Amino acid sequence: QVQLVESGGGLVQPGGSLRLSCAASGFTFSSSAMSWYRQAPGEERELVASITSVGSTNYRDSAKGRFTISRDNLKNTVYLQMNTLKPEDTAVYYCRTTLLTTWGPRVYWGQGTQVTVTS
Repeated sequence: QVQLVESGGGLVQPGGSLRLSCAASGFTFSSSAMSWYRQAPGEERELVASITSVGSTNYRDSAKGRFTISRDNLKNTVYLQMNTLKPEDTAVYYCRTTLLTTWGPRVYWGQGTQVTVTS
């Protein structure tokens, strides 16, 4: 079955860095676009960054210049390098992919990893 397992979250001071990882299994990772979302308390889940199967990337404006999404198709893992973190980056970060099934596209989410930016 499809599994997405995030790791790498934690507590960090403003200006610090974290690298999130999402280990994928149960599907052809190299052919799949991947994305990172986040959800802060009381807020809607929002797209942070995405990467296509061929490595094209897209970022929300607040992440541009600070975050980098990348993938390692040999390790079936997608990463999110986050630098110059701000308190407003505090959220649960989720890995997501959309796969085509017999019944149409289906979205899969990981369990999330907490990122807390505070002094």
